[in-house]
Amino acid sequence: MNKANNQPLTAQEQAELANLAAIPDEKIDYSDIPATTPEQWREAEQGRFYRPVKQQLTLRIDADVIAWYKSQGKGYQTRINELLRQAMQEEIKRM
Repeated sequence: MNKANNQPLTAQEQAELANLAAIPDEKIDYSDIPATTPEQWREAEQGRFYRPVKQQLTLRIDADVIAWYKSQGKGYQTRINELLRQAMQEEIKRM
């Protein structure tokens, strides 16, 4: 997915990414930016500043499902979103 416009990558974009991924590390020119060391990444946090854009929509979900999520306390919409994201990521891995 092209994150800039939420569109699938074109064949050309996929080919460019495949070509870049095929370049061995030894062939990458780090002369203008030296490679980082494992020590520099030791305390890094993945996704710390990433905040996906939210989109408001109307969604029909079975009443008993919503009642159960609401019974679990505040944040039920966030929990539903997290489960949907997990399902999406698992599906992407299988592709």
